[in-house]
Amino acid sequence: MPFLLAPFSKIVAACAARRLRQSGWKAPVPVLCCGNLTTGGTGKTTVVLDLMARLQAQGVVVHALIRGYKGRITTPTQVDPTRHTARDVGDEALLLAACGPTWVGGNRAASAQKAIQAGAQCLIMDDGLQNPTLHKTYSVLIIDGAVGLGNGHVLPAGPLREEATSALQRADVVLMIGHDKTGFLTRYAPFLAHTHIMHANLQTVMPLAPEKERQPYVAFAGLGRPDKFFEGLKQAQAHIVKTCAFPDHYFYQKGDIQTLYALAQHYNARLLTTPKDAIRLPAAIRNTITVASVSLQWGNAHMPEHILNSTLHGKRA
Repeated sequence: MPFLLAPFSKIVAACAARRLRQSGWKAPVPVLCCGNLTTGGTGKTTVVLDLMARLQAQGVVVHALIRGYKGRITTPTQVDPTRHTARDVGDEALLLAACGPTWVGGNRAASAQKAIQAGAQCLIMDDGLQNPTLHKTYSVLIIDGAVGLGNGHVLPAGPLREEATSALQRADVVLMIGHDKTGFLTRYAPFLAHTHIMHANLQTVMPLAPEKERQPYVAFAGLGRPDKFFEGLKQAQAHIVKTCAFPDHYFYQKGDIQTLYALAQHYNARLLTTPKDAIRLPAAIRNTITVASVSLQWGNAHMPEHILNSTLHGKRA
């Protein structure tokens, strides 16, 4: 199949390359970009949340910029969690807005200008490595170690948004999430000679008291890789009796919710999901569903410090 789709992949790659040749607006404040090369979940929003919290701990006024995938709002808009829903701004934008000021909009330069007017001292982009409208001070390319770059082909023959070598040459840091099970670092070593390689793991955290550790759960998720969430629950020793996977960024319908509650009743279990999925559920039922959070565990403390110092002081690693 990749062979048959190769001509279309060449067109996509050429369009991406041409777009990336554009010059972006250079903001008067540092811009940190956390992006990926593939479609599907790599954990970048978790990385952004971690770095936002670290910047805030340093007293830096940081604003997040995100496209707002699957949201209705496309113009530069600051997310208001008391007014906006996931259908307005996307689920990831609401997660970021719970951490700090967040702006949605496809034109990152326009969003950046609004954020700076609102007092931002630093900007962090959730995704945007392929968006040339805003100049990046520092770029972190996030790789899921379990899947790497898939078959290495550009869409639609593979999962890549652009040619791998192009993205690797623009990245200041490659952040490997989990073990490098596909040999990515070895395969692309010639293109990583001047790039910092960092490692981190995603850790699933159950919000339960010890006496309730054996509570049975029906776990469900609509993510790029729901199996990664389910595996994280097992590592957290959650008692999972049933799992249900939905499409990425899926908006749950009434029938889906009824089915999930029926499964929970059948197994005498509670429903369990991710923070991102909870945002896409009706507000009236959220407090009846357990939410397992995900945190980032860096390989060592110097890694995030290096990223932030390089961003704030404008130094290429």
